[in-house]
Amino acid sequence: MLTMEMIQDARETLRGVARLTPLSPAPAIGPQICIKSENLQMTGAFKLRGAYYKVSTLSDEEKAKGVIACSAGNHAQGIAYSAAKNGVRSIICMPASAPLSKIEATKGYGAEVVLVDGVYDDAHEKAVSLAEEHGYTFAHPFDDERVIAGQATIGLEILDQLPEVEQIIVPIGGGGLISGIAFAVKHLKPSCRVVGVQAAGAPSMYESIRRGQLIELPGVSTIADGIAVKRPGDLTFRLCRDYVDEIVTVTEDEIASAILTLMETQKTVAEGAGAVSVAAALFGLVDTSLKTVCLVSGGNIDVAILSRVITRGLTKAGRLTKLTTKVTDKPGQLASLLLLIAKTGANIVSIDHRREDKKTEVNSCVVSMVLETRNAAHVDEVYRALDRAHYTVLDQ
Repeated sequence: MLTMEMIQDARETLRGVARLTPLSPAPAIGPQICIKSENLQMTGAFKLRGAYYKVSTLSDEEKAKGVIACSAGNHAQGIAYSAAKNGVRSIICMPASAPLSKIEATKGYGAEVVLVDGVYDDAHEKAVSLAEEHGYTFAHPFDDERVIAGQATIGLEILDQLPEVEQIIVPIGGGGLISGIAFAVKHLKPSCRVVGVQAAGAPSMYESIRRGQLIELPGVSTIADGIAVKRPGDLTFRLCRDYVDEIVTVTEDEIASAILTLMETQKTVAEGAGAVSVAAALFGLVDTSLKTVCLVSGGNIDVAILSRVITRGLTKAGRLTKLTTKVTDKPGQLASLLLLIAKTGANIVSIDHRREDKKTEVNSCVVSMVLETRNAAHVDEVYRALDRAHYTVLDQ
C-alpha cells in the first residue's frame, strides 16, 4: 500500500532525474493563484516521476524481461525515457488516435510503440495481453502505488515552495496524480483543500465519486486526450474518495480558453489535460479566494491542433466572432455594412458575399464575416449596432 515512507523514497530516487519545476504567481488568472509548471518537466509532463520510480524499483529479473505500458502519450514518454536510462527494454501500447507528436517522441526515447485502435482503455487491454504473453512487467499509468508515489512528490514540492497554500487544483484522468498529491498533502497539511478537475467529455472519476462506486463510461470525447479515461483505477478511486475534497468538470471551450490564457499571460504552453486546473479557476468553478496552486500537468500539445484550440479559445473569450446577415442586392449596400462594422471598432478577418442562398429573398445577398473583437461586451456592441441599422443576424 501507499505510504509516506514510499513517497519520501521516491523523492530521493528522483533527485537529479526529475526537475524541481517552478511555482509562479498568475495574477491574470486570479490574485491568489499560482501555477506549478509540470509542463516544464523532463519529457514535458509530470508522468516522468511515477514512471521513473516504478522502473527503478523493478528487480533484475523484471528488468531483463522488459517493461510494457499503455498510454495516450505522457506516461508512454515517461516509461520510455526511464527504461532507456535504466537499460531496460520498453514496449508501449498507444491509442492510434494519440497525437503524432507524442507517438514520435515515445519512439525517440527508444520504446517499441504498438498502436491500438480506440482510446486509452483499448490500449490498456492490449498491453495486459502482451504482458501475459511475453512476461513483461506491466507499468500501469495510474493504478500502481509506486507510480502514485512518484507523482506524490509534486505535493511535497508544493508544500516546500508555498507553505501557506490553502488549495491545490489537480487534473484527473485515471487518478494517479491527484491520488498521490492528495495523500501526501493531507498527511502533512490536512487543512489544505485538494480539488480535482475532469473534462466534461470524460468524467469517469467525477461520476464514480458522485455515485459512490467505480463506473465505466461508454465512451469519452475531449481535446484533453491525456485525461480521456473511461474507467478510473481501483486504488485511485479509493484514494480520491478518502483524500480529495471535491471534483469539478470543465467544458471544451473552457479548456481551450485556459490554454490560450496560459500562452498569453504566463508565456507557457499547456496541453488540454494540463490546462483543466486553470480552466476551473478561470471560470469560477472553485473557490479562488483561497491561496491556490493550479497544477499544469503537461505541455505536450500537438501543434497540428494548437491553431484550432487557439481559435476556439478566442471565440469563447469573445475575441473572434462569426456572424451572418443579409443586404439588398444593389450597389453600395455591402460598403455600408462594412462601414458600420468599422465604426464599432471590430476588425474583419474574412468575409463571404453570396448572391444565391436559401436564407434570402431573390433581391438580397448573404454576407458572412469573421470579426476580431475585444471581448464579449464588444461583440454585444456589434450586434446592437447591426440591430439599430435594421440588419437581421441569421442563424449559423
